[in-house]
Amino acid sequence: MLEFRDAELERIEAEGESPARRFFERGAIALAVGEAMGFSEGQVQHRLSFADTVRDQSPTTWAAFGEGRVDLARVREIGHTISQLKRAESVHRLDRRVVEYAETHTVAELRAWLKRFVRRVEADLAVERADDERAKRHVSFQHGDDSMGFMGAYAPSHEIAAVEDRIRKAARRPVDADDQRTVAQREADLLMAWCLDSDAAEAVTDANIAVTVDADVLAGTNPGFAESSDGRWGVPAQWIADVVGSGSTFWHRIVVDPVDDDVLAHEYVGRFAPDVLNIALRFLYGTCQGPGCMVPAERCDIDHRTPFPEGPTRGDNLGPLCRRHHTYKGHGILHWTTRPVAA
Repeated sequence: MLEFRDAELERIEAEGESPARRFFERGAIALAVGEAMGFSEGQVQHRLSFADTVRDQSPTTWAAFGEGRVDLARVREIGHTISQLKRAESVHRLDRRVVEYAETHTVAELRAWLKRFVRRVEADLAVERADDERAKRHVSFQHGDDSMGFMGAYAPSHEIAAVEDRIRKAARRPVDADDQRTVAQREADLLMAWCLDSDAAEAVTDANIAVTVDADVLAGTNPGFAESSDGRWGVPAQWIADVVGSGSTFWHRIVVDPVDDDVLAHEYVGRFAPDVLNIALRFLYGTCQGPGCMVPAERCDIDHRTPFPEGPTRGDNLGPLCRRHHTYKGHGILHWTTRPVAA
């Protein structure tokens, strides 16, 4: 597509037609490509845009794409990230590191890694963008057919994460046998009850939210982000500092030794780890440790890498597995794995 586009642009300029004619012919290139490949003009223009970006600014990625080591979906994610970066050195740094990660991880994992990369290498600019976006917070309402509608909120990620955690827990508490509602229905009913300030809102469950913050950012010496353990979101560290200790949401700060992870070093005699260790493990890993799985750790089982009792109940032998991957492991289909997450 790029080669055809470039050849057509050269032809149009060489023929020396009027400016208006050249303008319309350039605009028709996407139409011609789309007709040949079964794409809309918008799809062609989108692909050409991110492909141009990657070809021109990330030669390592472009070479890997040409060799078949990364696919178009990964190129698209990398191109989108390059468009967010404002400094040439940041783009060069991404070009040096991204292919190695992209080759060995899923598109969802790559997307999370790229988000962390932007927040860390251009933290000052990312904080400015986050502050600008926060000023745009709003709620929206849309009434649909069949007496139903949609309600949404554009709000800071850490606040949405707290609401998500609380409503998920509340909806999954034991219910009366006569309650035939699904979990999804209970979640919707709880949200509406809380918004309408009815009696059902009184039993709100506290939220456990895990964030990681670099030491220099925590000390206030550098701008930076607090990032969720599962990599789905990050907010300026100051936003977290503003809410610590407020309301009924408890923000846990777990300081882990960078060498031996001493917070997880204690060994327990029993099979089931205590709550404090379960929370620490979920905060540490963030997501299911099945290959490529992005199920949040709070919805996972805490599983022994080496089965109990041969395997001890301690941090280095435990980790989150979603129910599906836990079942696979129990039948010998899956071996427990840990994936690198550093950006």
